Amino acid sequence: MQNPFETLGLPLRFDLESSEIERRYREVQRVVHPDRHVGAASGARRAALSGAVSASEAYRTVRDEVSRAEALLAALGHRAAPASANADPELLMAMMELRETLQDARAAHDARAVEALRLRVAALRDETLAALRGAFDARKLDDAVALLGRLRYYRRFLDEVAVFEDEDPQPSAR
Repeated sequence: MQNPFETLGLPLRFDLESSEIERRYREVQRVVHPDRHVGAASGARRAALSGAVSASEAYRTVRDEVSRAEALLAALGHRAAPASANADPELLMAMMELRETLQDARAAHDARAVEALRLRVAALRDETLAALRGAFDARKLDDAVALLGRLRYYRRFLDEVAVFEDEDPQPSAR
């Protein structure tokens, strides 16, 4: 995929407002949408369709914080560590403990405990996002890679909480 920031005409920075991303996406779509090229030569329609697809892919990339960070690192010529890369052992231990606690709370259908864990990890995610913004602003890309790894773990945990909330329609109020 092309540079999604370039595709949408966005600056190369992590700290983007969702309204700015949405506005730029809509502006690009207005120009490249295939319906605007009805009656044009088939090559022009294909090019418009390709542009619309590229804009949609770019939008999906930059509106998601993890994929935006990965794309920004790539655009800045720095490789992000793969999601499976070795993480900080301290972080791994903390995440294992949080997952065990979540598993126990889920088994007990303890919605309050699950919510407390969600809030705790959401706060860690928010702290990590703030640090990631700072790392990108200072162009400390190695720090950004490490923070991105943390962010992935927190997101995965919060996704697990969301699955519990979806599966347990009548949680107990313990």
